[in-house]
Amino acid sequence: MSNRFDEVAENSRAPIQGDRTSAAEDSRIPVNNGSPTPVNIGEIARLAGVSRSTVSYALSGKRPISERTRLRIQQVIDEHGFQPNASARALAHGRTQTIGVVFPPAGRRYTDMQLDFLSAVIDAAAVHDHDVLLSRSGEGWDEAFDRLVGQRRVDGAILMEIRVQDSRVDRLLGSGFPFVTMGRTADPDALSWVDMDWTELTARCVRHLAELGHRRLALVNRPRKLFAVGYEAAHRAVDGFRTAVAELGLTGEIHHCGDDAASGEAVVQELLDHDPLTTGLVVLNEAALVGLYRGLDRAGLSVPGDVSVTGVVGARWAETVTPMMTGFDNSSDVMGRLAVDLLLERLAGSSTARPRQHLLTPELTVRASTGPAQTRS
Repeated sequence: MSNRFDEVAENSRAPIQGDRTSAAEDSRIPVNNGSPTPVNIGEIARLAGVSRSTVSYALSGKRPISERTRLRIQQVIDEHGFQPNASARALAHGRTQTIGVVFPPAGRRYTDMQLDFLSAVIDAAAVHDHDVLLSRSGEGWDEAFDRLVGQRRVDGAILMEIRVQDSRVDRLLGSGFPFVTMGRTADPDALSWVDMDWTELTARCVRHLAELGHRRLALVNRPRKLFAVGYEAAHRAVDGFRTAVAELGLTGEIHHCGDDAASGEAVVQELLDHDPLTTGLVVLNEAALVGLYRGLDRAGLSVPGDVSVTGVVGARWAETVTPMMTGFDNSSDVMGRLAVDLLLERLAGSSTARPRQHLLTPELTVRASTGPAQTRS
């Protein structure tokens, strides 16, 4: 069999929780009993018979105060239902209790998979009493990125849509600002990150199809625009696909596909035009999955009777299509939790602490979308 790797053209700061503002030390502290009357640190100090700085130290723990004084201040706070204002807490602790997520969408909107990840980050942060601020900042150090990081609106950040060569990472490495990445650059050892092993998982998809007798395969990758700017997952997937196809003596084509169902339909027509005898698809674009199935149906091809479909997608997407898709589950909730945990570790530890990484290689979940290859003329 020949080894063919034709690349086919592609078809086709808003706060999430608790945006913060700066405040002076005597920032107001809202009453937590429905009363419209605000009370500030000075008022707590007056009621407790201590200085304003003593109240600040009691709230922040920055300097020791006597247990008797601390209890007196706490009694005033409890009796009056005071709840420290977030800006005052930030000033007292030197922290905003907010983490940033720098997540430029690939298109005009976030895909459902991307929103799933954001939801997982928010849930994981909330467990640790942190809010999340979303920045749609794109590649490079633009104004939105500077506001988020340069002005210290957040304590640390999770960088998404990592490029193999990423200027955001290069800039932050020299700034001392705490961050973790969702994905790996070409030189990942100096970073804390969470990632899927896209190279290995894509190769395993190829091997799974080969074991079923499939010899002519196609990779349905992320959009060409992302690939062109060095999107890490898309590049590593191509590496895994090419290597496995070559090792097994198969025929393989690479197609880039937009993050929507219409692009999924269109890419089916393109890949069949290039190789009508394709019998196996490796999918790295779950947003296009429904469209892929629809396109195969319109072409008169059944899954898995005529074409087997596998890949790396979120479990709920794999189980939405009929027949349900065999694949490696991209678990956004696990990745979101791990990313938040890594970032909070960096915030709590020394700036010289050794970076930690999580490379995920989930097991193949066999469903109904793959089966023995059938000869097709």
